[in-house]
Amino acid sequence: MSVLLARTGRDRQRYENNFRLVSGCIPYRLTKDDDEGLCHRIKVLMVSSPNRSDLVFPKGGWEDDETVVEAACREALEEAGVRGILREVPLGVWEFRSKSREDLCSLEGGCRGYMFALEVTEELDTWPEQENHERKWLNIQEAFQLCRYEWMREALEEFLRVLADEKLEVEEPPTMAAPDVVADCQMSANCYVKRSSHAWSAISSLSWLIPVKRLSLS
Repeated sequence: MSVLLARTGRDRQRYENNFRLVSGCIPYRLTKDDDEGLCHRIKVLMVSSPNRSDLVFPKGGWEDDETVVEAACREALEEAGVRGILREVPLGVWEFRSKSREDLCSLEGGCRGYMFALEVTEELDTWPEQENHERKWLNIQEAFQLCRYEWMREALEEFLRVLADEKLEVEEPPTMAAPDVVADCQMSANCYVKRSSHAWSAISSLSWLIPVKRLSLS
């Protein structure tokens, strides 16, 4: 049996305009209770941070030998032990600073983070960073309460908006054989990447020229 190992070090870390580039995701799953509204059917996965009591979404450095979606899938696997189907268009791009945690970002304490939605299809019993990151499934209300930073709440709000826009697809999933489902997705390193719908193709073709949201964190 192969052993999964987490990447370490910053030798391959990407930087842009003095910002450290990071990639992450909101892992989620949907319950099958049709009597509940969409928000009540969604569970999101958050992980603990070393030496801290708060929970965060899996994220980490985007390295120069991978795409941004591959980085998001890798971080989900390393920190939360999950694989799944990643929506290829990011929920958004956020720039944030942390004066107290400058070592986690650039020399100036700045990070530029790309966040995605990951529908979980597999949970591993063990994962590379299990000793440092415990995982916990939460309902939406619990997740909002535990979001320490404004950018996390904004990402969660955008995540809900995206799923609400695809409500019909969620409530009435097409009956497809497994090979057809796989054919509709593109294989990435640690997950499948869901191709954008026609409505999102224009966004994807612009190389994600999504307005960057700049936040200041203390």
